[in-house]
Amino acid sequence: MRASFKKKSLVRSASKPKQGQAKTTKPDSPLLDAEQFLLPTYKRPPVVMTHGRGAFVFDSTGKKYLDFLGGIAVNALGHAHPRIVKVIRREAARAIHLSNLFHNAYQGPLARKLAGWSGMDRVFFSNSGTEAVDGAMKLARLCGRQSNETPGTIAKKHRFLVLENSFHGRTFGAISVTSTEKYRLPFAPVVPGAEFVRFNNVADLESKFDDTVCAILLETVQGEGGIYSVSEEFWSRARALATQHGALLIADEIQCGLGRTGRYFAYQKFPSRPDIVLIAKPLAAGLPLGAILTTEAVASRVSPGMHGTTFGGGPLACAVALEFLKIVEDEKLLENIRARGAELRDGLIKLAAKFGFIREIRSEGLMIGVELSVEGAPFVNEAMQRGLLINCTHDFTLRLLPPFIITRTQVREFLKLFELVLAKAPQQASASDSAKPADSGRVAHASAR
Repeated sequence: MRASFKKKSLVRSASKPKQGQAKTTKPDSPLLDAEQFLLPTYKRPPVVMTHGRGAFVFDSTGKKYLDFLGGIAVNALGHAHPRIVKVIRREAARAIHLSNLFHNAYQGPLARKLAGWSGMDRVFFSNSGTEAVDGAMKLARLCGRQSNETPGTIAKKHRFLVLENSFHGRTFGAISVTSTEKYRLPFAPVVPGAEFVRFNNVADLESKFDDTVCAILLETVQGEGGIYSVSEEFWSRARALATQHGALLIADEIQCGLGRTGRYFAYQKFPSRPDIVLIAKPLAAGLPLGAILTTEAVASRVSPGMHGTTFGGGPLACAVALEFLKIVEDEKLLENIRARGAELRDGLIKLAAKFGFIREIRSEGLMIGVELSVEGAPFVNEAMQRGLLINCTHDFTLRLLPPFIITRTQVREFLKLFELVLAKAPQQASASDSAKPADSGRVAHASAR
């Protein structure tokens, strides 16, 4: 949706202050404040969201929206889950921050729980997913450096293999291993050493893998890239090549992990495990928290001072994350994810048969991509007008990320709203139907490119 957030009508009453003059604006005008004071990193509609409840959010006018975006896969329990609210209130009154110079009551138990879910041995907590990516890159370089190589020199084993169409974050290390050019090229030169492999192309992977590779980094299910799943053949070959060449296999599960696909982790559908798993998004139910999960072999290369964080793993965030994991278990949410995901997929298949501009449905659990033969932004706009929140990735794929707590009734409500959105499609949708690609209309469950 193209939101004209530069509208003069919005900023007319808020003039820019002269040099040395204090900035002033109306205290009750968040849109004006945002236009005048925020760095323009997002295109946002002129709507202020104020609160949420369950699978719904509300704006400042009281309008209600069914949330199938979930803060981009963050609000896995919806909004204001009573158990999460209770823990936040309790822990905020005790200790919000203690620093990592000391143990707190929740880091250790949370690490134990995550190790149990993942099959990993050790955990490092960060503030975010992109910081977890950067930390994993450091670990890969550390493990790749041989004992006879001088620190400060370029190690022989320093290259990263990453997949085309990938997105791993916004920090400098993460954009260096993100193939999407709009995120990477404006900041060149980026961290050297990354080479991109064609998605699910085993031959391309084999041709680029050698003893100079320290890690292959991949999203088990590409999220921002359009909901594409790594194939078992590609995963197994990546695992074998990493072992053969002494490299690490790093699974970025920041968006697809912690239950989103109907498993604790998406890689658990494969027979082999990675060396490092990266998580964030839903981990602390909306509070900032990410993590690196790894093996004892990798952890043994780390010594105090090699890596760290000020805020990562604080008591408040870790207490909430521990409660999140318990809720997923107690409320049997993996079962709900699989059941509701199947209902959504089946409903979308029926809509794909009705609307010719739907090219493909890709899904794993509650991670769903609806690829169109026309641009998706107008559909996002129409959905919002009708009280439905979705988004569009790579111009043509509508991404659906409903909360794990979504009900059968809410799935039906979504399908009704979404059909109305599709029916109100722009004229170019019907115009392009006749020129639809030969593979259009095919439906894939967790399909791979």
